[in-house]
Amino acid sequence: MVFSNNRTLRILYEAQKEGYGILAQVCYDAQSAIALVRAAERCQSPAILQLFPVTLMYGKGPFLQFCLNLAHQATVPISVHLDHATDIEHLELALSLAEQGIAFDSIMVDASHAETDEENIGIARPYVERAKKCGIPVEVELGRLEGGEAGLRVISDSKLTDPRKAETFIKETGATILAPSIGNLHGSYLRPPNFRLEIVRELRKTLGDQVPICLHGTDELPDELFRECIKNGVSKINVNSWARDPYVQVLSEGLKTKAMPEAIEEATEAFAAACERFFRLFGSAGKAGV
Repeated sequence: MVFSNNRTLRILYEAQKEGYGILAQVCYDAQSAIALVRAAERCQSPAILQLFPVTLMYGKGPFLQFCLNLAHQATVPISVHLDHATDIEHLELALSLAEQGIAFDSIMVDASHAETDEENIGIARPYVERAKKCGIPVEVELGRLEGGEAGLRVISDSKLTDPRKAETFIKETGATILAPSIGNLHGSYLRPPNFRLEIVRELRKTLGDQVPICLHGTDELPDELFRECIKNGVSKINVNSWARDPYVQVLSEGLKTKAMPEAIEEATEAFAAACERFFRLFGSAGKAGV
């Protein structure tokens, strides 16, 4: 297999097999990346260090290499993933870096803005094939999530995933990880979330155990809903603001009265604490090396 030793897939397949979830935490800078790794090592948990394209664009190869070194030298399994790569410039940068030897462990080619599934496939497939040559598995989105996050396109019209189309969609794109639309959205939920978990169950039956399922749009979700998603077949869980917001708040407050190194360390610990909570909630704490 092309991806037989891929770090992201090893982490997700093990989680899928054992019935726990993997925190895929968005990191914006060196300190948040350090915090995630610190928390994972404390909890003895596997994890995914996730970057948005906006972060890749300002940090480019040196920052990606920093994250790869940090993750791969950790004492627990951690991979580095590019989330929501939609624009050509983001995909070109990620893949050109990979071709130079600075490669993400996995990337998301997000063409969910396309009007049709066929257009989605047509946009994604060339990048999936190029990524595969670098040994990088790709996540794709079937359906469309409403909302937006830092540096991402804002989508105003959602479209639920049709599980009957999933097998063909995965085959035609050549992708390995699927992000479905099940009533989740990016950003704040104005009403209580109404997740269609039967879609996840059907996807799990249709796709078998070779295509991990990723949950996007997790801001403000109750703990029990996370547990239900994992129970029904989700293995990769994207998290952003749960850790980002306390990090920013603690840092901004700390800098008013404390020396910069002290304020940074307190903020790093706030980010790490949020990650630790999710390792325990998702059931991955203590699973590294088991």
